[in-house]
Amino acid sequence: MFSKFTSILQQAVEALAPSLPLQEDFVYHWKAVTHYYIETSDDKAPVTDTNIPSHLEQMLDILVQEESERESGETGPCMEYLLHHKVLETLYTLGKADCPPGMKQQVLVFYTKLLGRIKQPLLPHINVHRPVQKLVRLCGEVLANPTENEEIQFLCIVCAKLKQDPYLVNFFLESKVKTCDSVGSTSHSGALAGGSKEEVVANDTGQAQPPGAGSTVVDGAVHVSPAIPSAAPTDTLGACAAPGPSSNNILQDYNLVNSLLNLTKSPDGRIAVKACEGLMLLVSLPELGAAKCLTQNTALCELLTDRLTSLYRALPQSIDPLDIETVEGINWGLDSYNVKEDASAFPGKRALISFLSWFDYCDQLIKEAHRMAATTMAQSVRERFLVAVLEPQLMQTSEIGILTATSLLHRIVRQVTSEALLEEIVYFLLGEQREPETLSCIQRFPLRHRLIEHCNHISDEISIMTLRLFEHLLQKPNEHILYNLILRNLEERNYTEYKPPCPEDKDIVENGQIPGAVDLEEDPIFTDISPDNALTKEWLSASPPITPDHQRTDGKTEVHKIVNSFLCLVPDEAKSSYQVEGTGYDTYLRDAHRQFRDYCAICLRWDWPGTAKPIEKCNLEAPFFEGHFLKVLFDRMGRILDQPYDVNLQVTSVLSKLSLFPHPHIHEFLLDPYVNLAPGCRSLFSVIVRVVGDLMVRIQRILDFTPKLLLVRKRLLGLEPDGPIVDHMTLLEGVIVLEEFCKELAAIAFVKYHSTSTP
Repeated sequence: MFSKFTSILQQAVEALAPSLPLQEDFVYHWKAVTHYYIETSDDKAPVTDTNIPSHLEQMLDILVQEESERESGETGPCMEYLLHHKVLETLYTLGKADCPPGMKQQVLVFYTKLLGRIKQPLLPHINVHRPVQKLVRLCGEVLANPTENEEIQFLCIVCAKLKQDPYLVNFFLESKVKTCDSVGSTSHSGALAGGSKEEVVANDTGQAQPPGAGSTVVDGAVHVSPAIPSAAPTDTLGACAAPGPSSNNILQDYNLVNSLLNLTKSPDGRIAVKACEGLMLLVSLPELGAAKCLTQNTALCELLTDRLTSLYRALPQSIDPLDIETVEGINWGLDSYNVKEDASAFPGKRALISFLSWFDYCDQLIKEAHRMAATTMAQSVRERFLVAVLEPQLMQTSEIGILTATSLLHRIVRQVTSEALLEEIVYFLLGEQREPETLSCIQRFPLRHRLIEHCNHISDEISIMTLRLFEHLLQKPNEHILYNLILRNLEERNYTEYKPPCPEDKDIVENGQIPGAVDLEEDPIFTDISPDNALTKEWLSASPPITPDHQRTDGKTEVHKIVNSFLCLVPDEAKSSYQVEGTGYDTYLRDAHRQFRDYCAICLRWDWPGTAKPIEKCNLEAPFFEGHFLKVLFDRMGRILDQPYDVNLQVTSVLSKLSLFPHPHIHEFLLDPYVNLAPGCRSLFSVIVRVVGDLMVRIQRILDFTPKLLLVRKRLLGLEPDGPIVDHMTLLEGVIVLEEFCKELAAIAFVKYHSTSTP
């Protein structure tokens, strides 16, 4: 009570006393702080019962006022006094001792406000960055500390200052030289303020130093300035790296990162999120030395992967794939969930959100990080989580376990946005092989083999989920995905059989058209795609621009022949779309154009050729294998009449996505019905031809085939209510999917042709 009265009286006296010059006022307040420790006999009274907080606040106000009254960049006498008399060093010592109780909190607040409110750069001064560095070490030592809030505020302001001037991070890479004269030699980790041990600082970042190199003399002591001559660190490193009994090792500490890592474990979610934000700022700094130290000398990679692992293992053994796919609110900074307020809660939702939120943080951290740090962190996620934890779940034999693990992997693939992490996920799933596949070596990479086999699993749910995984994987901006799965096997075009043109070809194709086929301009089905049609004009005008490598070649099969080939594949007696309004071929054109434009944007930087590899340069003698992935897809496509509707939809969806890629070999293999296939080879068109042949035989054995087919189509479209089960339902649904798929392929071929031939 007496102390509070004294504080009030002191403030009243100061208000009534005549104003002193700023420097005298500043010195007065600082001496009032130091005199407390000389005069007081009760060091257990809390700091809030003293005048210290008031004096420190006054000192800050004076420094801000002084700066506002001077020209930009000019240091005033009060700031000179603070720097010259090592005020921050003294405050650090008082804060570390926490004397009186609560002093650490006051010191943290003072440092935070000083760095935040003073505009001129302070951290380059050795009497600022050295005590700041020391204070950083005190943060995060004890979880749930009463000063946690002040600690995180202080650390975040330091991170913000480093983001503004990235070169300053070199002051926080504490390089200590460890002498290797003997096995038991001690490291020189010195006290920075009058300690007995010597600290030898070495800048090993390899980065250019800021101007103003040299050293300054303050209070008779020599202090290294932020700009060390380039020869100095080189010589020091050379001496440290030299072999022999007297060689030294450079040991680096990044205590700013270490303190933030400790605070990410705080039970207070707000503190943990702020610590994550601080790490996000630090990983994005462009300094190579900082990036190396971050990944090599801190536990950042371990924190990311260990927490990812623990959160994954906290998930239930079985989660509905639909719940995994549709759960919302995944944002690492907003990981708040109240099960009582959630109408769509399901068992394990809290754990699922926590896992996906932390994965989102890992993804964003790697996305923002320096390239070297991003690569290292992504590799750590691959080795310590994907390989060590997720791979055994994907390789297990339990169908429930496989389905849950594949669903989570699918969600991860959908969610990932960082280039480095995506690359590691791709290598984890597919391997790094780029040579053509052979049937005998498809099991060389077990996980890839198992996942592709899961596309053909006895469980339809597992097949669908794995196919969806590959569908989303194909849409990711990574060239290795498509090359590993498809292109490496089509590189030599050895699926073709070279036949020189001969006069007999004229008997096969007359006037550039299949005998008996209807020309597009004369077919009423195609009246909506005439050049004068508004829809056609819209998507033709918006097609991706033609490039010099994408010129139309004379040997290219005319588009109307290709379109007709796909549209005429399904015989009229097996078609039903013409009897239902709004299901014509033209409905696929808009979607095909939009998707093709998106795929072209993805592939722009992959340097794909505009034309197929010349046939004379191809090794046609090499045995052709379509690859494990296409083999499974073609096998699935061949069973379209005997598979469930949902499986067929997913198989055709993946194949249509593949057909959209603007690579000439993919286009030829999947969309050109007139390619001369080598003996024993099959293409997408030839697979469909075999399916149609089987269909024609089976149609003959089904009574009232056409009415049943139309009824099933209307039920699928919701135009007819569900009624009695129709015989041969699986086959009828397969026929409908087949017809729609052929129309989709025709639309894709048409759009791709015009995008490359329209000037």
